[in-house]
Amino acid sequence: MNSIITDRFINCHNKLREDGKVRSSRMFAITLDYLPQSLSEILKGRRDVTIELLRKAVEEYSFNPVYLFTGEGTMFLSGEENKSFRMLTVVTDRDNDERIVHVPVPAQAGYAGEQLDPIFFEELPTYTLPDYKYKTGTHRSFDVSGDSMEPTLFEGDKVVCSFLEPSYWETSLKDNYVYVIVTRGDVVVKRTFNHIRTGRCLELHSDNEFYQPFNVPIGDVREIWYVRAKISPFLPAPASLQNLMRTEMQELTKVIQQQSKLIENLYETIEKLANK
Repeated sequence: MNSIITDRFINCHNKLREDGKVRSSRMFAITLDYLPQSLSEILKGRRDVTIELLRKAVEEYSFNPVYLFTGEGTMFLSGEENKSFRMLTVVTDRDNDERIVHVPVPAQAGYAGEQLDPIFFEELPTYTLPDYKYKTGTHRSFDVSGDSMEPTLFEGDKVVCSFLEPSYWETSLKDNYVYVIVTRGDVVVKRTFNHIRTGRCLELHSDNEFYQPFNVPIGDVREIWYVRAKISPFLPAPASLQNLMRTEMQELTKVIQQQSKLIENLYETIEKLANK
């Protein structure tokens, strides 16, 4: 007996045949790099569709994953939906529990690529955290690079994030919160402002005022991850922090004293000139 997901996959296949977008089931199988005989078994109800075949059908023919897995929405993704969507690969342990995949800086360029081979994820480190909130949903962590998010985040920090479904981007992405935005060519950690409804874009801000805000068209966004926690490689002791603040205060006091002396000298000079 076919699963409901297989039934929906067959519906999409049949719709392609009816609309003349594929000439035959054999051609459909070959374009997906799948054995025509195995596809025939699926269409006859003798086996279920595989996750890998679903992934290829989404990429090649824009099958709508929401329809496949929930029965809601249209059978196929529209042009804009298809641009911003890609299948999310997850990694599980022996008990089928999801693990947190970590994406270090050297892997981030590849991660932002157009299509991700599942083998890519096998080479990334994975781990778990004891907090229950990381036991539900899909989570990922990313290295922070550069100084654009200082003093909130420093280079070498790791941010632990939860996945934000594309269908919730417009309604659930909160202004002034920190997100990891995966575009077609980059992975950035930014404070984000939601302009999807009004301008079809996200406005990204750095906490370091040296960097200017910029907009990213929503069509260029591949994934959005809400930053829930950070892991820092080094935490100064309170005494060190106090010493640092005391040193900075002393330097600031010196600067103020120097500025006061300059102003005093300026007044004296002005007074002498006026008396002449």
